Amino acid sequence: MHRDQKEALVAEVTALLAGTDTLFVSDYRGLTVAELTELRGKLRASGASVRVLKNTLTRRAAERAGRAELVPLLSGPTAIAFCGADSASPAKALADFARTHDALKVRGGLLEGTGVDAAGVKAIASLPPRDVLLAQVVGTMAAPMGGLARVLQGTISGFVRALQQIADQKAAA
Repeated sequence: MHRDQKEALVAEVTALLAGTDTLFVSDYRGLTVAELTELRGKLRASGASVRVLKNTLTRRAAERAGRAELVPLLSGPTAIAFCGADSASPAKALADFARTHDALKVRGGLLEGTGVDAAGVKAIASLPPRDVLLAQVVGTMAAPMGGLARVLQGTISGFVRALQQIADQKAAA
């Protein structure tokens, strides 16, 4: 690879690193080409893209992009999964793939720009998908309002029943 090709690659990776808040770094040593292709497909389906990168060029790109916390993770064969808006789905895809393929070792990554270790990636993988989390938050926010509406409805209906009983008593008397 010529120097100008390396510079172009470093510039491309710098742009990727600067434009992505969440990414996961893994060691793919021991995976066959077919297994790596399967991993790429699973990550693509979860909204992430995978790049196999040279560590020296990635270190330069990380330093240029201001992602110094990524540098300690760059040793040995490195595959980086660049995530989209949902970080739980790619983490779950990586964890599931690593469970069935012992050769894949997740080293860590960045979550919203903050460094996480391998245990942190596993914790992210255990989270429900983004849509489910949003539904849970909305449900939690709506529950007190629904309870208040039921209490107010019960108070008003109780008042109406009491008035009806008074009216029935006067009509009977």
